[in-house]
Amino acid sequence: MKASSWTITRRDLIRAGSLAAAAGALGAFLPGMPPAGPATRSRVVLTRDPAVLDATGKLVVERLETMLDEAVCRLFGIRDARNAPEAWRQIAGPGDVVGIKSNVWQFLPTPPALENAIRRRLQAAGVVPENIAVDDRGVLKNNVFRRATVLVNVRTARTHHWSGLGTCLKNYIMFVPDPWAYHPNACENLGALWQLPLVKGKTRLNILVMLTPLFHGIGPHHFSATYTWPYAGLVVGRDPVSVDSVGARIIQAKRFEYFKEDRPISPPPLHIAAADTKFGLGPSTMDRIELVRLGATDGSLI
Repeated sequence: MKASSWTITRRDLIRAGSLAAAAGALGAFLPGMPPAGPATRSRVVLTRDPAVLDATGKLVVERLETMLDEAVCRLFGIRDARNAPEAWRQIAGPGDVVGIKSNVWQFLPTPPALENAIRRRLQAAGVVPENIAVDDRGVLKNNVFRRATVLVNVRTARTHHWSGLGTCLKNYIMFVPDPWAYHPNACENLGALWQLPLVKGKTRLNILVMLTPLFHGIGPHHFSATYTWPYAGLVVGRDPVSVDSVGARIIQAKRFEYFKEDRPISPPPLHIAAADTKFGLGPSTMDRIELVRLGATDGSLI
């Protein structure tokens, strides 16, 4: 698929009047997006707090935990974050076994403080400590994941050499012994991972960490802090497609802002639309996503 068939041009950005408006328009241009039509809307919460990173870029844990609780509460229809335990009980309870699928990529791993916060909240919801595990590359051998009734999916957003984007959908690649088998055609069939017996129907929460996301890379496993920025956000939802769709729009808009020219995500993240149209995992267009914004809106890019 040619990039011009799915991305917007710089002229479109100027015509739109702002990067944020243009990012919202990306829904009609991401690869393989279905036509607009009536459907149940999926709620996604975007929460941002510039103070979650201090002047040195260090994570402020208390701020992060507040962001997490507020986002999860709004996702489950609870407006007062003081009632956060009620929201977490909708994710898991005493009878559940919970695997927290993390990501250990050395340059932008899932923050341990976030993993620990999720673990504590699950325990407060009644899940016994022995029935909670955090893992990434060892999930196939992890006894908790092998008998899990609930999965929580959490990883940092970044561009990716094979799939265009490494976000929530891509995070389940370690549930197969042969991840490379999913590389053809820009990893278009990543949605199939979500039909595996160890995974299917178990994910109650997806958290795309966008504290300092990577918006550009060159080659496999490339990282440069030059291509990160303090977005200071979390994108939270029940299905991975709507969460990844929001994240993709933010990263694409950042690329236009930074490069000041047409620079689409490469390869195009075909797997996001395919997870919608081929695998039915959630909506990939903004007309079918209810975006709830919490915290800072300046520089949100969507």
